[in-house]
Amino acid sequence: MSIIHNQTQLLSHGACSLRRKAIDLVEHALVAADPYHVVKELVHLEDDHLFVGDLCYDMSRRGKIYVLGAGKATFRIAQALDEILGSRIEEGVIAVNQCPSNHLGRIRVLEAAHPIPDERSYEAAQQIMMCAQRAGEGDLVFAAVTGGSSALLCHPAEGISLEEKRRVHELLLASGADITAINAVRKHLSKVKGGLLAQAVLPAELINLTVSDVVGDPFDFITGPTVADTCSVEDALDVLKRYDLWDKVAASVRRHLSRGSLVETPKALDDQWVRTFVLVPSATACNAASKMAEDMGFKPLVLTTSLEGESADAGMFLGAIAREIVLTGRPIDRPCAVIASGETTVTLLDAEGSGGPSQEFALGAALKIKGMSQVVLAAVDTDGFDGPTPFAGALVDGATCGRAEELGYAPFRQLRAHDTTPVLRDVGDVLLTGPTGTNIADLVVMLIGAGEGLG
Repeated sequence: MSIIHNQTQLLSHGACSLRRKAIDLVEHALVAADPYHVVKELVHLEDDHLFVGDLCYDMSRRGKIYVLGAGKATFRIAQALDEILGSRIEEGVIAVNQCPSNHLGRIRVLEAAHPIPDERSYEAAQQIMMCAQRAGEGDLVFAAVTGGSSALLCHPAEGISLEEKRRVHELLLASGADITAINAVRKHLSKVKGGLLAQAVLPAELINLTVSDVVGDPFDFITGPTVADTCSVEDALDVLKRYDLWDKVAASVRRHLSRGSLVETPKALDDQWVRTFVLVPSATACNAASKMAEDMGFKPLVLTTSLEGESADAGMFLGAIAREIVLTGRPIDRPCAVIASGETTVTLLDAEGSGGPSQEFALGAALKIKGMSQVVLAAVDTDGFDGPTPFAGALVDGATCGRAEELGYAPFRQLRAHDTTPVLRDVGDVLLTGPTGTNIADLVVMLIGAGEGLG
């Protein structure tokens, strides 16, 4: 079954042969990033013995099993655990942003808001915290916390209202700060993040099963509620001041953070009681796309798995690399596939347009590859939703900007206004997937054919 739903539209114009290959690469990469099959390989039962990687638990001497979690990739992990453990699960509860139709047998599935938390996010955080607190000594708790959990689990610290916490989320997401900076603040305004959920689980043993949507796969930024925190209150203060947000957040937020060490998060958790498995590292999709591109006959170049910065600028830079390859054969000969992954950001200021980081990346690249008939580029948010839009990203080529201009758009002005969705949608270049079941680093695939590159 196709992951990209609007393939007919995407293949109705432009460099169709290269577009077809780019679609195949993106779909292959998303399948490789699905945590469901990884859980099935990692976790299994043999009589009364439960194996998790190289760990072995004699369940005849153990207590109960609990499953909890939140995030965009959490459902697939929970689904696999539900199938493996079945009636051995005493209780389970997870929070997701879109509730799949096939609810789980032993695990309650709650729906909450993303990227800005709502009342359901607060209710989900309370339900999951209560489940964690019911676990006792000798019990096992599986935690499936993945990207998106910061919004889906929202339990504000004492004295901070949900609306005040929502406003902090809004300001941070519009600031252009990267995810580590954003989470440094969010973790210090919560009763559940920054290792506090793990503290609620202990003395039961905690097994984290997660996927990474953060460059470098740092545990406390991909499964932050269930591991020790490496950032401090001072880091949170620095972020708010660096991005000129200190005077924009509520007074209650400033008061809370000003308490310093009194509101600090746990900095150490006993490794004997907390084990973490990164099922799908952030670079998985990038590496899978590179291998398949080579099998297709393209010379692969993994440019970076740490892509960061302003989305439009990063897209223009990759477009400039395409032009260099076509004109000079540097840094790699054609036909080639230039592949990258990471997380770029958008600084919105007062803009009110429609779009997301991957769409801005794609349109930025499209401006640089204009007129280049042998270049296509796909920029994809691997969870299926680029920013607040219903689209996963975009697939552009050398004709994208020309088609946009024929429709009356000025692509560069659209990009500057952070209003990329209308132009990309109307030229037929948005990618539509719906929820993919995973959430790792954003993926960029650029294919450059062997034919004439200009005109």
